[in-house]
Amino acid sequence: MKKSTVSIVGLSLILSGTTTSLLACDLCSVYSAAHARGETGKGFFGGVAEQFTHFGTTQIDGMEVPNVAGQHLDSSISQLFAGYNFNDRFSLQLNVPIIYRSFKRPDDLGGIEHGTESGLGDLSLLASIRPYFHETIKSTFSWNVVGGVKFPTGSSRRLHEEVDELTAPEPPPGAPASGIHGHDITLGSGSIDGIIGTGIYARWKRCFLTASTQYTIRSQGDFNYQFANDLTWAGGPGYMLVLNDYYTIAIQAVVSGETKGKDTFLGMKAEDTGMTAVYLGPQINFTWSDKLSAEIGVDLPVSIANTSFQTVPDYRVRAGLTWHF
Repeated sequence: MKKSTVSIVGLSLILSGTTTSLLACDLCSVYSAAHARGETGKGFFGGVAEQFTHFGTTQIDGMEVPNVAGQHLDSSISQLFAGYNFNDRFSLQLNVPIIYRSFKRPDDLGGIEHGTESGLGDLSLLASIRPYFHETIKSTFSWNVVGGVKFPTGSSRRLHEEVDELTAPEPPPGAPASGIHGHDITLGSGSIDGIIGTGIYARWKRCFLTASTQYTIRSQGDFNYQFANDLTWAGGPGYMLVLNDYYTIAIQAVVSGETKGKDTFLGMKAEDTGMTAVYLGPQINFTWSDKLSAEIGVDLPVSIANTSFQTVPDYRVRAGLTWHF
């Protein structure tokens, strides 16, 4: 199942709240890096995040099968976001996704269809609270909780394909099946959904560890289609290669994953929509002064268990840029 509406949620892993001249320079740099990401200090922050995913492998119930039609899906989700830190413990953030998808798939007549879908996705509004924070010169521990709502702002017209498939003629004998459907390429769900999540940040000198998870609670959307609730998570250890008053550079090994059940259509389970995937890849984090932060990472699948016949991811590339005003 390719997510139709993706909310790239910044689970704010706040590093530091206050600092004084008594702290070591390294810790001051850590604080500046957190401020650059918009995680500390009162004020506005904004930026853009991008996730590109290439789907080019076909699987049946978790087992790879030949992709005889050469079908594939390229999905680009550019997320514009803006937020405000009311203080070091509470912030609000608005995410605006711009989606572009191009695909090649078999059609109902035994031919090959090439197509694109682009436009505004489903907006989300998120609130972040930091219930616990502890810091010494050598260590930091921070815990954040996130909650929010996703709104049905993206077009759901592609979901009508699920209705059309009910009356579509049987494909010619021997024609390849499509692993890319309307629920894979739609821009929106037509539903109002809830979002909850949590994250931690732990540091010991220059070593650090992040962990975050997000759960999306789906309601019924347009065309009597309801996406299944989904759980996403990410985290892993890292090390600050460069840490000074002007900029920081860190490298991190990120393990991430997602799991969701089968969607519901007209009161019945859609068999080709369940998936559990685990990814592994490197990420580089950069901050400049207390204003700019950036990151880029690559995710390679190490395990994908899907239901029925689907086209599944081969890789993901993620990047993000945040400016704290």
